[in-house]
Amino acid sequence: MEEQALVALLVISSLIVLAENTDHKNAIEIYSLHVESTVTSRFAHTVITSRLVNKVNESQEAVFEVELPKTAFITNFSMSIDGETYPGTIKEKASAQEQYDIAVSHGQSAGLVKTTGRKLEQFHVSVNVASDSKVTFELIYEELLKRQLGRYELLFKVRPKQLVKHFQIDVHIFEPQGINFLETDSTFMTNELTEALTKVQNETKAHILFKPTIVQQKKSPELEETLLDGDFIIRYDVKRSVSAGDIQIVNGYFVHYFAPSEMPTFPKNVIFVVDQSGSMSGRKIEQTRDALLKILEDLRPEDHFSLITFNSLVTEWKNTLLQATGQNVESAKRYVKTVMARGGTDINNALLTAANTLDKANYAEILQAHSISMIILLTDGQPTVGVQDVEIIQQNIQKAIKGKYVLYCLGFGFDVSYKFLEKMALDNGGIARRIYEDSDSDLQLQSFYQEVATPILKDIEIQYAENSILELTQNSFKLFFDGSEIVVAGRIDNELDVLPVEIQAQSHTSNLIFKEEANVREKEKVFQHQKYIFGNFIERLWAYLTIQQLLEKSISAQEEQQKNLQVARALELSMKYSFVTPLTSMVVTKPDDQQKLQLANKPAESDNEKSKFTGFSDYIQRVPKTGQRAILLDVTEQSPDIFRTVQTTPQLLTNEYPHFLFQLPRQNDVICLNIDGQPQAYINLISDPAKGISVTGKLGRNRNHFVLFEITNLDPHVQLHVSKEGTVLSYGGHTTKLPWKKSASSTIQGLKIAVEKERSLTMSASDNITIKIAFVKSPNRFLGLYFMDTDHFSDKASGLLGQFYFDTHLESNPGASQGEDERVLSVHGQKHRVTRKYKKDYRLESATGTISCWSLHITR
Repeated sequence: MEEQALVALLVISSLIVLAENTDHKNAIEIYSLHVESTVTSRFAHTVITSRLVNKVNESQEAVFEVELPKTAFITNFSMSIDGETYPGTIKEKASAQEQYDIAVSHGQSAGLVKTTGRKLEQFHVSVNVASDSKVTFELIYEELLKRQLGRYELLFKVRPKQLVKHFQIDVHIFEPQGINFLETDSTFMTNELTEALTKVQNETKAHILFKPTIVQQKKSPELEETLLDGDFIIRYDVKRSVSAGDIQIVNGYFVHYFAPSEMPTFPKNVIFVVDQSGSMSGRKIEQTRDALLKILEDLRPEDHFSLITFNSLVTEWKNTLLQATGQNVESAKRYVKTVMARGGTDINNALLTAANTLDKANYAEILQAHSISMIILLTDGQPTVGVQDVEIIQQNIQKAIKGKYVLYCLGFGFDVSYKFLEKMALDNGGIARRIYEDSDSDLQLQSFYQEVATPILKDIEIQYAENSILELTQNSFKLFFDGSEIVVAGRIDNELDVLPVEIQAQSHTSNLIFKEEANVREKEKVFQHQKYIFGNFIERLWAYLTIQQLLEKSISAQEEQQKNLQVARALELSMKYSFVTPLTSMVVTKPDDQQKLQLANKPAESDNEKSKFTGFSDYIQRVPKTGQRAILLDVTEQSPDIFRTVQTTPQLLTNEYPHFLFQLPRQNDVICLNIDGQPQAYINLISDPAKGISVTGKLGRNRNHFVLFEITNLDPHVQLHVSKEGTVLSYGGHTTKLPWKKSASSTIQGLKIAVEKERSLTMSASDNITIKIAFVKSPNRFLGLYFMDTDHFSDKASGLLGQFYFDTHLESNPGASQGEDERVLSVHGQKHRVTRKYKKDYRLESATGTISCWSLHITR
């Protein structure tokens, strides 16, 4: 019998269950959906069980899809069909991928599981269900709840898409310290559904049960539609009475929680470094302005602050830090309201300026003693101006900061390289965070600032009994913020009866020492009679924390050997404790065919970015071998959408200079353009009558490069004839020669022409396009043209390059070849395929500097 494609999606904690087909509405029925979550001393163990039945007399494809917190590790999965159980197997990622690739080569695999969202990531598996058969899916994951702004949060996303006969979320919480407060929240709760929610709480335990009947789930008595669609959230905090924190011990492992409060806040010295490049235009810059206005209002009077905005240039609000008085805050708010988005992205120079500003303020003794200095960077893209090699930028910033200040990096959207920002932040004692493009982006920015706004301790060192603690997690911390929590775990020597702890830290007013002793036997008794507690939870918590910290350390490791050891240890623990981490995968064998596999990987934050390239070596593997054929876009004046097949070699596709490099207006995407024109042909590159600018170029004899550019500016009427020998400037009937062998500059009615010796020529004016021509001497002398502040071009711009400066954008390419990073470039509605390449960047002084760009080939 012919199979019908019908999907049952299940997400909770999130959970979805969806079954829809035009012929068989709810043919796959979810008759039971249970979420059982046990939180023991902040460590959450969640089991999701879904039971489905195929009610029609033909096979159906059921898809089980679970969203779970990004901080969680999957530990187990199984599916049972007609009494037969098919478990998932956790393997080393490389081994699992090899097994999966073999299945792919035989056409016998299902899809990968790698989707991520803002707070959640997705587990996805499908199975064929015979007529009248039942299937049970069970997924288990674990996570350590992180305290932020004075509370822990357990999130479940509920979206069944159909009425479920037996539906429940059942949560048990046990906190030996005592529960200080507990609340539930929901985006879909009604009066009827409220009756299905029960909360029972005593000193140390809480039980939350959400168990709506079918009648309570209905939108209305007449409709078979569910109300369950949104977030179900549990928030709580614990009591704290012991100054040195709380120690808990089970089966030879301990966890120590330390979260002091009611301490004076350190004064902050904070510099906000804000990207105002063209790609930030529109909603992003508006939300950034709104967030900064609110953040400035939250500064304390004893804080010092400054603002740096950057695009192609770096602009300082003030050349030093000022105290956050009412007058200074109002002045900064007026400045923020004027920030507009335009130009490129010079991250390196902006951060170096911030570090230098803090250095000067320290030297001048402007800042308070015992204060905390931090730099908060917000950017939405890759560096496109100045130093663009991310490794060099990371090295430069680390040398400039020298451990004196903390750097936080916020990446706005998915055009940023999160790996670049994360490493730079970790190298300098901070963290990276992605800001999602959404209606609440300004609130996300404010929320992050609130997390770091109240430092109350610094230089925290936690010491335990010498030679009695094995495999200790991180026990040294640079800063502690009010409302957060320090967590340390380790293994105790079997002979130890008393576990002493000493904490040394510095507050704003004094040096502090906290001491405590924990009786090992007494502490172990606390968990012995809790029937729903899994006995080795602290050991698993220790492993979870150790893996996360090892992976984080490997990002900022300075030596390859050190990094390899950290990764190897993290992999060993991931395998031992059956965690799906970035180093392991879960292989799920489909019951209808033992060769059909599905692979569940732990996605990294950077996996969701638009550009998946991690380096030049990645690209080399994708280049066709010499003599193979590849498809390149061939644009002609008569038919811009024509494709042709051309012979390619690695040398032509990789490390060559393109004819042109340009950035799309208000976007971070860089286009590498090559022209297949006639030797020594003159080409109209750009003409913009509204701006009074035109540029013509001449190809060389071998057509590889341009050897001459003629630039005309109408107001004032200036002409530039730029060749490999130098520049001839014509104005008012007079000519001036500007050779490449020395630097020179001239300003004519606000129009500045500057020659940098043997490097470049720049023509610029306020509120207009800046034109730069690079003089490249190696391997053969040629000229490279590029523009800055391209959002100034009008919609009257025309010519070979002019057509790209309005009504042009990149789109995803659903038909992209497997393994290729391809997009569609839309130019005035016409669609052209472009491919990610690595090219030499003639804008850089280094002859080996490369840039990742979207490659386009034009035939004239």
